[in-house]
Amino acid sequence: MISKTIYLKKQSSLFLSILSGLLLICSWPDFLFAPIIFFAWVPLFFIAQQEKNKIRFFLHALLSMFIWNVGTTWWIWNSTAAGAIGAIVANSLLMCIPLIGYYTMNKKYGKTIGCLSMIGFWLTFEYIHLNWQLSWPWLTLGNVFSSSSNWVQWYEYTGVSGGSLWVLAANLAIFYFLENVNKKPVKKALLLPIGMIAFPILISYLLLNNYTNRKYEPQKENVIIVQPNINPYTEKFAEGTAQEQIHKLVSLSEQQTDENTRLIIWPETALPVGVWQDQLANTPLYQPVFDFVKLHPQITLQTGIETYKNYGLEKATNTAKKIEGTTTYYDAFNAAISLKANEPIQFYNKSKLVPGVETLPDFLLWLSAIFEKFGGTAGGYGHDKESKAFAVKGNPYVTAPIICYESIYGEYLTTYVNKGANLLTIMTNDGWWGNTAGHRQHLLYAKLRAIENRKWVVRSANTGISAVIDNTGKIVETKGWDEEGVIKYNVPTCSATTFYTKYGDLLFNLATFLTGALITFHLVALFKKKRAQ
Repeated sequence: MISKTIYLKKQSSLFLSILSGLLLICSWPDFLFAPIIFFAWVPLFFIAQQEKNKIRFFLHALLSMFIWNVGTTWWIWNSTAAGAIGAIVANSLLMCIPLIGYYTMNKKYGKTIGCLSMIGFWLTFEYIHLNWQLSWPWLTLGNVFSSSSNWVQWYEYTGVSGGSLWVLAANLAIFYFLENVNKKPVKKALLLPIGMIAFPILISYLLLNNYTNRKYEPQKENVIIVQPNINPYTEKFAEGTAQEQIHKLVSLSEQQTDENTRLIIWPETALPVGVWQDQLANTPLYQPVFDFVKLHPQITLQTGIETYKNYGLEKATNTAKKIEGTTTYYDAFNAAISLKANEPIQFYNKSKLVPGVETLPDFLLWLSAIFEKFGGTAGGYGHDKESKAFAVKGNPYVTAPIICYESIYGEYLTTYVNKGANLLTIMTNDGWWGNTAGHRQHLLYAKLRAIENRKWVVRSANTGISAVIDNTGKIVETKGWDEEGVIKYNVPTCSATTFYTKYGDLLFNLATFLTGALITFHLVALFKKKRAQ
């Protein structure tokens, strides 16, 4: 009888772990069933409650996290198979750390400490995952509402950390309602989980109504967003095609440029042939670009480009490499430039680099030769230490030159705005992932950046989806996947600064403090117990 009970419990835990992973997948963009997230964690909490063995709980939690990671980020495989395996396995294991912490504290100290631990530990994990050198915050829980952005207009105060807190609190409320459903009157017990879900949505729609009813001055100036639709695997970096690509970009831009055009955005690495930064203006290949800018002196052209910087004999950065056969050091950059007639070229070198593809942590630089074989840049790209806003004389648009992966870092994007940016401009090349959920998720995440800063977003994607997003996170115009074309839009500028822009991820900071307090409490309890023995 006992062995049968154990067997049934094992089967139950296995079912619950698989169920939790599947629910997390179904809630994630672009499945568009975001409400499922409010009970997707509940099966895991039941496993934590019934499992007596920490190792068994870890294995079940790992299975849930692995299913979630595979089901939502499998598309990385299209870019790099080894990178996909590494990211999925590593992220699944890392996600188990806060879950094991929750399991331990819940078993030892009961429900209240357990709930605080789940929230504190998970939010701290997300904060660390946003800021360390192996950062991969794609599955930050608050991102789930990018497909239901009308529910989270209050991100202008909290950022995605508020969404993560909301998800965990609602799941815990539902879990304890289900666990005690036979002990309390159902109607009364339902008030907490229903209120936990409904109240933030109500607040959000009140905020949305406020912004929707605001009157903005008509904008005479327009922005042009170019989507060249160049295949990154067969065309973009192929020899002999760079001139044709540049001609296409200039031609598409020329078709829509008028006297009111003030800004033209090209995608990430639209200028694909690497050049020394101090020689760019004199590079024959790119003269048609400079000629186009001179022909239209009212415009500013912002584009992605591959560049190099020469350091001479000094190894100026950790990523600096020697030019083969010389003693001269240099860095390669995934960069953005701002070009305007009779104005100096402005450079920004991508700061938030993709782990395993564009950068390695300092402690793994010795693996750079192997890293290069799997599609990375040997030693990694160089990078700027901070963001930069492109302000150009005579142009009303002060832009945030956001390059691809950087657009998922909420707090980092506030630094552009704090430096004067009144328009968020995302340049990306999502073609590496093919026509999968990857590029759609990436687009949806940009909606959250618009809400957090109450700034409009213009997004130029090489193969799609290019878009204009207003300051409530509404996508007002797009150019579809695998479609060549141009968007021209009279984009307003917004000068107001949000609470989140000013103060950043306060909730993540509070969670880190809570985690420190809980760990201290646990260590003191262990010390007292040891002394008492």
